[in-house]
Amino acid sequence: MNVMSAALWGLVATVVMASVLASSQGFGLTRMSLPFILGTIITPDRDRAMLWGTLVHMVNGWLIACVYVLLFEALGRATWWLGGLLGLLQGLFVLAVVMPLVPAIHPRMVSEYVGPSPNRRLQPPGFMARNYGRRTPLVALLAHGLFGVILGAFYELMP
Repeated sequence: MNVMSAALWGLVATVVMASVLASSQGFGLTRMSLPFILGTIITPDRDRAMLWGTLVHMVNGWLIACVYVLLFEALGRATWWLGGLLGLLQGLFVLAVVMPLVPAIHPRMVSEYVGPSPNRRLQPPGFMARNYGRRTPLVALLAHGLFGVILGAFYELMP
């Protein structure tokens, strides 16, 4: 594995993905904020949640980039279309499987089955995170696909 290339392009891909997600929220395409969701798992302080959530999201991106790199190395190729395909598959997995499970581990999020309480006030994402807006799945798939395209296009395999 080319560690330097993985570290550099994993960081770039993560920053671009996070920027696309944040911009999409800013432009009203989605109400989903992954840094906020991740950060409020750690702290009830909503301002600090954004800091903690951003840090967790960046580390997660780097770790997932390493998984992509291992797949590229195992396949002996890294191309933009292969990275994009992996990104779309990852995005689909996150939306369909991970997001509906978040209320089970999130101490401040209600579930689809239990309503708000003084301690649990965040809205659950629901299937495909559609509770955060009908365009949320499209935004998430685009961001994850772009993450993979960047990694696939720029990661350099070890000779």
